[in-house]
Amino acid sequence: MVRYQKIGKSFGDVEILKDMDFNIYPSEKVAIIGPSGSGKTTLIRMLMTLERPSAGTIEVDGELLWHKKINGKLVSADEKHLHRVRGKIGMVFQQYNLFPHMTVLRNCIEAPIHVLGITKEEAIERAKTMLDKVGLIHKLDAYPSQLSGGQQQRVAIARALVMRPKIMLFDEVTSALDPEMVGEVLAVIKEIAAEGEMAMILVTHEMDFARDVADRVLFMDGGKIVEEGAPSELFGNPQNPRTKAFLSRFHLSGRHL
Repeated sequence: MVRYQKIGKSFGDVEILKDMDFNIYPSEKVAIIGPSGSGKTTLIRMLMTLERPSAGTIEVDGELLWHKKINGKLVSADEKHLHRVRGKIGMVFQQYNLFPHMTVLRNCIEAPIHVLGITKEEAIERAKTMLDKVGLIHKLDAYPSQLSGGQQQRVAIARALVMRPKIMLFDEVTSALDPEMVGEVLAVIKEIAAEGEMAMILVTHEMDFARDVADRVLFMDGGKIVEEGAPSELFGNPQNPRTKAFLSRFHLSGRHL
């Protein structure tokens, strides 16, 4: 579903990602963990076309994202191409990014109408289905300021799902929430993941959540994938000293893997 090939990213003289190869397969759920500054968010921001790679290529669903091939040569893609391929990707950010002047329903229908070109009636039906899925069908006419942080983040998830992406990106979606709201948002994501249809990349510092949801876990440090494996392997018996040191700071629950 997604292929990173020889991806590098630098900001000035600072190298954030280094010669990275990384694949995501259809319907696979991949959690990315690691210390702050390790390149996790940059990795998915490039997929959402919010950051341009300094080197390498990214493919989404068999198509190049940042490039096109013309006469056998790679050239930078135009905005029309970026826009079309990006339409296969949904993202939920740390901050909810809801439009404060729009109701919950309008927040969810604007993009499918204006980006996908579907009718208002179909957009409303999709929005109602997804808001029901995240437990907020009763908040259709509420404004973001009338919702808790956890409810706003659940609306943001519903808004992304209405677009029916082939892959969903979650970037530390609980980091801005009060602790008592974290569980409600993670429960919604777990339920969506359990349906199994979409590929997902989940950048998270919630280790129990990563272990429960992911098919594969990547540990990043210093702009590289240092270790990867099934949750039972990476959390149960990490091989790399940096992975061991990082995980030693967390107290994972004692449930069986």
